[in-house]
Amino acid sequence: MIKNLFTPMKIGALEIPNRFVVPPMVTNYCNSDGTTTERYISYYEARAKGGWGLIITEACAVDPRGRGFSFMAGLWNDSQIDSHRALTKNVHKYKTKIFLQIFHAGRQTSKKVMDMDPVAPSPIPCPVKMEMPHELTVEEIHDIVEKFGDSALRAKTAGYDGVEIHGSHGFLIAEFMSSFSNKRTDQYGGCLSNRLRFPLEIIENVRSKVGPDFPVGFRISADEFVTGGNTIVDTRAMAPILENAGINVLHVSAGCYASTDKFIPPSAVPHGNLTHLAAEMKKVVNIPVISVSRINDPMIAESLLAGGIADFVAMGRASLADPNLPRKTAESKFAEIRMCIGCEQGCLERLRADEPIRCLVNPKLGKEKELTIQPAKEKKKVLVVGGGPGGMTAAIAAAEAGHEVSLFEKSDRLGGQFYLASIPPGKGEFASFIHWQINQMHKLGVEVHLNTTATLHLIESKEPDEVIIATGAKPKVPHISGAHLQNVIFSFDVLSGKEEADQNVVVIGGGSVGAETANYLANQGKNVTLVEVLPKIAIDYEPGPRKYLLEELADKNVTVLVNSRVHSIKYNGVSVESGGIDKIFIPADSVVLAMGAKSDRELASKLKDKSYHVSVIGDAIKIRKALEAIEEGYLTGLLVSSLKSVETL
Repeated sequence: MIKNLFTPMKIGALEIPNRFVVPPMVTNYCNSDGTTTERYISYYEARAKGGWGLIITEACAVDPRGRGFSFMAGLWNDSQIDSHRALTKNVHKYKTKIFLQIFHAGRQTSKKVMDMDPVAPSPIPCPVKMEMPHELTVEEIHDIVEKFGDSALRAKTAGYDGVEIHGSHGFLIAEFMSSFSNKRTDQYGGCLSNRLRFPLEIIENVRSKVGPDFPVGFRISADEFVTGGNTIVDTRAMAPILENAGINVLHVSAGCYASTDKFIPPSAVPHGNLTHLAAEMKKVVNIPVISVSRINDPMIAESLLAGGIADFVAMGRASLADPNLPRKTAESKFAEIRMCIGCEQGCLERLRADEPIRCLVNPKLGKEKELTIQPAKEKKKVLVVGGGPGGMTAAIAAAEAGHEVSLFEKSDRLGGQFYLASIPPGKGEFASFIHWQINQMHKLGVEVHLNTTATLHLIESKEPDEVIIATGAKPKVPHISGAHLQNVIFSFDVLSGKEEADQNVVVIGGGSVGAETANYLANQGKNVTLVEVLPKIAIDYEPGPRKYLLEELADKNVTVLVNSRVHSIKYNGVSVESGGIDKIFIPADSVVLAMGAKSDRELASKLKDKSYHVSVIGDAIKIRKALEAIEEGYLTGLLVSSLKSVETL
């Protein structure tokens, strides 16, 4: 079934061994001076070892003033070459080809990152960064053109197999190409040919310095998805001009910072949401085309190649989630592939905070060497209490080290609250990670006991060496009159199917859980009112997923009351103080409580001063996100032979 993905193809004169591509994704793993680190090199080496045919590195600044993040790569001077040469040497051990993406952030950066004002074609702030940029002079434009060419030559010297010019996502080159950001009236602004002058001069300069046979790619936003920005009509006209200028491959993406959800889409967005743009580009160019955007399954990638949509498939966040995806695909081990679930917790949100990226489903991301599991010198009996994602991760890690592992879960299924998170519309892929964990535990021989409460007596009878407490959290019961009436149910029970809400529903609590529960019920045709004491709902949600959740709530006519406090619950409705006005009464058949949770530490408190070592992880320590619980679970699995506890790390 998978054959096109493993067929070699040339970019220029360079043969790429397969069609799997790791696209550029800033990691913030480099030094502040742009040089690479052991962490950065290990990150890419893991993906080369995993079988990716082509790696295109993260955006590499051609100028200190072009940095978009504090710890991103740079090749703006010769002193940086040696650190990059160490990267290419390690990647080439696995026959993977590696391109360097050369980049200038333009206005999509901040003075905080560079200690100087951003630059742009016109003095118009980025709608997201909102910092006034310096308008480039013609002389400064010419200087930047030279810097792109110089960086490309350094990349060739450092052993890269090619370069990709970053002309997308609203950065400097894209800013010149688009009327959304370019309001110049000189030779670099106005008509399409003038707006293309800057990228064409860069291509010419790069080509003159690296020679005719060195592959040069170009990444383009085929549709910027902003008012006044480029659309597919514009880029269809641009692409042949760029090809004629000497590029060897076209990498088709979309969007800019004002439309980030289009090129880094959350789980609510369909797979391959931008692939139609790649198909349009293939109609007008003769060079290979790379397609990208929420492609996390090799079967979907194969279908794009088989259908002639693209020539290569970039699977960015999929490569973060599982660096071995190509190798597992080649071995038909599809159930062992750890899929990206589009949560954005560890990648995009960490990057927005200018911090090194992480991955919810892959706790080893960025720590590929230091978090390698080694066989245990002494086999121990490990007992895990709680079958949520943190507990299962701990069980898997301990079993991989060779320990004898048992897991006890009091309910009839594994997954905990993470399973509940997969129930609302647009989040079904969260269940794929639970499936992967269950498959891994089965493969590693973890003994799983469902419908079993781990009592103190049960634990003592098993005579464990290590006990890992991952009991998670319980829903909070608010101090509201009527909270214990029969028409009152918890969001956890609604999502798990234990309780069914009637037609007219009031959901109390507008955090992410309450908002998603409201959306879940509205999609069943219920009449839903969501009540939140704060000025906004779902503020604990990542911006991308939140945007789509709010749109869905509006589409399903969910009534949202913010700045509202519940006074009392009755058998037939809820009394609410809203916006400082007198109480209003909202009729309801069912009232759903989604007012947070509290750590379940009852068992942990009973296990002090025992002969075995006890670790507490995840929500049993403190209510947080799954990212932390899974990372703590993995660390605990590594530390079962030590005297440390994750709680004390």
